[in-house]
Parts: sequence; C-alpha cells; structure tokens
Amino acid sequence: MQQIKQLMLAVSMLFFVASSQAALPLKDSSGQSLPTLSPMLKQVNPAVVNIATFSNQQVNNPLLNDPFFRRFFNIPDDQQFRQQAPKKRQQSAGSGVIIDADDGIVMTNYHVIKGADEVQVSLEDGRSFTAEVKGADPELDIAILAIEADDLVAVPMGNSSDLEVGDFVVAIGNPFGLGQTVTTGVVSALGRTGLGIEGYENFIQTDASINPGNSGGALVNLRGELVGINTAILAPSGGNVGIGFAIPVNMARASLEQIVEHGEVKRGQLGVGIQDITPELRDAFELKNGQKGVLVTGVGEDSPAEKSGVKAGDVIIAVDGEETSSAGQLRSQIGVKSIGEKVKLTLIRDGKKKVVDVVVGEPQQLTAVSGKLHSLLEGARFENNPDGDGVIVAGLSPNSGAAYSGLRPGDVILGANRKRVADLESFKKALTLSDSSVLLHINRGGHSLYLVIR
Repeated sequence: MQQIKQLMLAVSMLFFVASSQAALPLKDSSGQSLPTLSPMLKQVNPAVVNIATFSNQQVNNPLLNDPFFRRFFNIPDDQQFRQQAPKKRQQSAGSGVIIDADDGIVMTNYHVIKGADEVQVSLEDGRSFTAEVKGADPELDIAILAIEADDLVAVPMGNSSDLEVGDFVVAIGNPFGLGQTVTTGVVSALGRTGLGIEGYENFIQTDASINPGNSGGALVNLRGELVGINTAILAPSGGNVGIGFAIPVNMARASLEQIVEHGEVKRGQLGVGIQDITPELRDAFELKNGQKGVLVTGVGEDSPAEKSGVKAGDVIIAVDGEETSSAGQLRSQIGVKSIGEKVKLTLIRDGKKKVVDVVVGEPQQLTAVSGKLHSLLEGARFENNPDGDGVIVAGLSPNSGAAYSGLRPGDVILGANRKRVADLESFKKALTLSDSSVLLHINRGGHSLYLVIR
C-alpha cells in the first residue's frame, strides 16, 4: 500500500511539472528540477516603477483658522494669512506600470498622484524621471503619466475578461517603501462591486498581498500579462487579511485610450434608471428564483434606451454577452464604452428573453417615464402631480403604516402594481389589483426606484 501511495505521489508531481512546463522552467541554478516564476518576473519587473509625489502644503495652527481669534490678535485675513503661512514639502510613495515603452506611458492609481505638485518615477535600474500627468479618471481611480526615457520595458496587456476564479496571479509593487516586491495568490472573486471605493467598481479580488505602496502596481498572470491595477485592500484589522482588489485591465485600457487621445474621460449613458433585484422585487415581477440581473426603474425621454425600446420593468441580464448581476457592474460595463458605440443588451420582459441594440449616448439627466386607496397606504396623503403625470405623496401621518413603508413626502408615484399612474383615479384603480402587497414605481429627486410594501 505504501508503495502505491509513493507511486501516485510521483505521478502527481510529474503531472504538475509537465503542466507547468509551458510557463515555468524546470531547473534552478543548481540544475534541480523546480518550478519558478523567476524568468517571467525578469521580464515584467523592469516595467513596474516606484512613484514618489511631492506637494507643498500650508502648515497652519488650527487656532488661527478661527476668524475671532485672528481679529483679536490683529492677524491678517484668511487669504493673506494663507499666502504668508509656511509651507511643508510632503512625499508619498506608490507604484505604477509602464504600458508603452516608446512613448514612456505609465499607468497608476489616481489617488497615488492626487494633489501632487511634482511626480517622480523611479525605475528598477535606479534611474529617476520627473513625470508629466497626461490625465486622470478619478471615478475609476486611474491616472496616466508620461516620462522621457530610453530603453524602457513595457508589460503586455492581457484580457481581464478571460480571468476565472482560481487563476494564479502575481502582484508587483512597492509596499511600505521597501522597494519592488512580489507576492503571489489566486483570483478569489470577480466583479466585486458596492464597496464604496470608487464610482465605477468591477474589481478583481485576490489574496495576493496588496499593502500600502502597492497601489498602482501590476497584477499579472503567469504569462506575465497585465490583468489588473492594484488599488485597495479590505483591512478591518489595519493590515492585509488576504482581501485585495485590482481594477481590471480592460476597464483601465478604456480610460487610457480616451486620456491619450482627448486628455480626459467622457462616459456615455444609456439613459436608464436602475436598481438591484431584491427578493421582494423578484416575486413582484414573477422572476425565477435566483434570477440575476438589474431592474430598469425608468427610461429617459429621447434617450438611447427609449429609442431602442427599453422599458421600465425590464431586467437587464447581460451586456454584449457578458453576464450582469448588479447595478454597479452594469454601470462599469457601460462606463468602458465610448459614446456612439453600439452595445447589445439582453433583457427579460414579461418572462421572455429579448436582445436589443443600444447606442451609447451623451450624458443626460434621466427623466422617469413609466408605468386605490389601500390599507397598506393608510396615513399617506396623495395629490395629482401639477407638473405632469403621476401622483405626489403630499404628506405622511406620524406613526402610521405609510410612515414606515419607505415612502417619502415629495415622492412622485409613476406606477402601481405594474400599471401606469397618470392621476389619482388611475392610481386607485391600480391599487385594487392586489390586497397583500403594493408595488410602486417612484420618482424621487430625479431618480427612479421601485418600492414593495407588504
């Protein structure tokens, strides 16, 4: 039995070595057969740089910010005081990635260079250059720099859409100012959103250690291709706990192209209001148990979505064939598209799948257009909308059922129980369709949402 176990172990080791042959060498400096990432890193490491930023900030005594204190001691007004106050030179460190060796283009995080008066880029070979900030995309946390240097090495860009959970990745950066450091791990999750880190979130999650100073560094696959830009960690204990996040390179590439061409990033829109699907909404719209997607809560007048036939109540489940499971992910999927670009939306409408082509349009203000009294709405007072269709929540009685329903004074009800509401009469009629629950389509402060009251 022991001999059989040893034989199986030997076979498994041979399989590992054979499967690793394409990406990993089989011998170290002593000639022993061992897998290693060293040859790949020798190609990639010169493309990962250290970034130091310098800013001149006023050093003020907090007491001197008080106007009364300044008047009492006859100190000049705020503007004069700030001009005369001493300045302190501050420095911070991060990482970056050379993605174009010919033009000296370096990609990093926006938060690494934010507020900097001067940006210095240091290479692995010891050379240092003052960088020009070509542009930034704060919503994605991407910044593009340029340096004038010869003999640069760039890291090739991969396709982050090809990543799968469990793929091996390597994070390269400058943690804690120690110098270039390599950590390894796997892709723990994809499409992470709702973290409140940036405006457009569709992060790669990895357990490869990402620490302070790694921001802007490279996340590469075993082929040495750039698949992400390291940007943040989840650190409830103040240190790395194996939950790091990187911006997918496909999203970063879209920002890069616009910044290089136009000096800025201008995102288009479809002209829809959206929200995540809750269990209550899933039941109200008679969706399959576990159905993923994003609910369209409103469609802007004359928007690209309206022109393509998208309607409030549709559930978007994919963009260009890529699955969509959250509102944050949908925003990111559309956010990488250029204005004028056509996208295919896969929808569910009345239980049937439908595909529509929508041309991404200029940003615009969304105007919701869609579409008894009821025991669940007791305590609420409604009036016809003087500015158009719909019913306004004119008031809510304290401690009433309606006061705790989620309604707010000023809400404009555009639909009830999946029926369009034009006035009080149509509102009453729609509410009679259900006794146990009410599904309301609401415009709140210019944004549309659905509310289920049970």
